[in-house]
Amino acid sequence: MRRAPAPVRLSAGGTVPIQFDVDPSVARLAEATAEFVREVVIPAERECGGSVHDAPQALRETLQKAAREAGVFAPHVPKRWGGQGLDLRGQAVVFEAAGYSVLGPLALNCASPDEGNMHLLEKVATEEQQARYLRPLAAGEYRSCFAMTEPAPGAGSDPRALRTTAVRVPGGWRIDGRKWFITGASGADFAIVMARTDGSPGGSGGATMFLVDAGNPGMRIVRNIHTLDESLFAGHSEVVFEECVVGEDQVLGQVHRGFENAQVRLGPARLTHCMRWLGAATRARDVALERAGTREAFGSLLGDLGMVQQMLADSEIDIEASRALIWRTAWELDNGSAGAAQFSSVSKVFVAEAVGRIVDRAVQICGALGISAEDAPLARLIREVRPFRIYDGPSETHRFAIARRAVKPYRRPRPAGAADS
Repeated sequence: MRRAPAPVRLSAGGTVPIQFDVDPSVARLAEATAEFVREVVIPAERECGGSVHDAPQALRETLQKAAREAGVFAPHVPKRWGGQGLDLRGQAVVFEAAGYSVLGPLALNCASPDEGNMHLLEKVATEEQQARYLRPLAAGEYRSCFAMTEPAPGAGSDPRALRTTAVRVPGGWRIDGRKWFITGASGADFAIVMARTDGSPGGSGGATMFLVDAGNPGMRIVRNIHTLDESLFAGHSEVVFEECVVGEDQVLGQVHRGFENAQVRLGPARLTHCMRWLGAATRARDVALERAGTREAFGSLLGDLGMVQQMLADSEIDIEASRALIWRTAWELDNGSAGAAQFSSVSKVFVAEAVGRIVDRAVQICGALGISAEDAPLARLIREVRPFRIYDGPSETHRFAIARRAVKPYRRPRPAGAADS
């Protein structure tokens, strides 16, 4: 018989109800963000076609200056570092509004990878490291990257395949290895680098995170990779570390605890990706609704045709289900629930796939308009959202983790000495 799940409790011991109402201050910030995105960001997106892999730094600076003036800058950053100080539940509402344009998160300084790196530095960095790296990153003065993914057979969906190494040298560490698909590496002021400091690839052992400043002669970009998506500033790069020496004060977190500390970043970062891409999906939905309500075919509006109605209805269902999952997961993470990891994986899989379905349906409803790169944003959006099923762990990896956690309470202990079949 299945055991009933225990209620989620905070450390104080009381059962905490899940709330779906939005704090009035968060609602006002989300409304201001939505207006800012419509009036300022979408025109800038149209002008550059949503492609910022090779965009000038001036575009980012102009958008962020406008966001500060509109009072919507850095909603996720703690107030001590100059931000709005929202928890994940508040971020869910505001990030969705920002994500309505692919450049909205860049303007608010809550785009990947900087947003996740800010969270990691807040939780793991020393006070000196926070002053040196977090403060200018939160202010938009710095950009950063997170260097973990490697070419095969190195770390990808399985981080324990990590092959980049770091060994102790007098006064610090020497990093050697190759990373690729490192978002924002080109022009970044610093990198957070994951390197193996114990054990061997695929086996037991530990990793450590290091802060590597731009200009370190041991770190160089060997190429910028042309990818399906184009809305992440500076794109994705392949980076080589050769005798890259850093000081002891540039260890981020504890030595050999890099895999554990990375989860501090990756769990919330998966969810904030969901928030932003749900905003993009609602924009695609809105384009489809406008088309369905105005385009006549076969003697009626598209919106009165049964097959179109089914697509519209399914997109509404996907949006509401995605939002509910995001909010629930944000609540779990904010409250330190033991089930947060499971909800994070469930949200990542469902929202990544739902967003793809929503944008795909919008393209289908709009027909030729949907595939035009100049007349509607849908062709752009479908390119942007497809990689989401791979980034931050592919759907298959998360499904494996979801199933493993689900079956764990029912797993029958194996008899001592039992052989594998």
